[in-house]
Amino acid sequence: MISTAEFKKGVFLELDKTPYQITYFQHVKPGKGNAFVRTKLKNLINGSVLERTFKSGEKVEVPDLEHKQMQFLYKDREDFQFMDMETFEQLSIDPGVIDENKFYLTENLEVEVLYFNGKPIALAVPNFVELVVEYTEPGGKGDTASGGGKPAQMSTGLTVSVPFHVSNGDRLKIDTRTAEYVEKLK
Repeated sequence: MISTAEFKKGVFLELDKTPYQITYFQHVKPGKGNAFVRTKLKNLINGSVLERTFKSGEKVEVPDLEHKQMQFLYKDREDFQFMDMETFEQLSIDPGVIDENKFYLTENLEVEVLYFNGKPIALAVPNFVELVVEYTEPGGKGDTASGGGKPAQMSTGLTVSVPFHVSNGDRLKIDTRTAEYVEKLK
């Protein structure tokens, strides 16, 4: 059990046998009446957001969550194949669990898979990944000083705005939180 006094961003809790993560919270102490905590909770199963108010001191269940380090192996026709880093077992994960993270998965990338009641429900990729430019238009002469950018299609299907000096085959560091170009790697 977890008390409302322990609420903070990122904490996991369980309501109606469903795991949630706190994305926003605010402790409120009105002049009259009892204190309460206003929250926004993200459903870890379907991604919906729930706004809920809890009385101060109220206790909530903690979900049975397990974090496992996995290595991405490859994508077959429908599913994504991963290997458990402890047991070396291979596991097939549904694309619905992968969601937008599919654009950052490269062979042998280590990720964290979140399990609820023995079933994978979410995937966390590293903050930065290395991707290869599959196609981008060539930059024109003198374009480097303008500070603008051009679209580049990465090997995983992600499209990112990059500086004009980037060309096909370049390795780039990409921020997975914002889907933005960070730097060109040598």
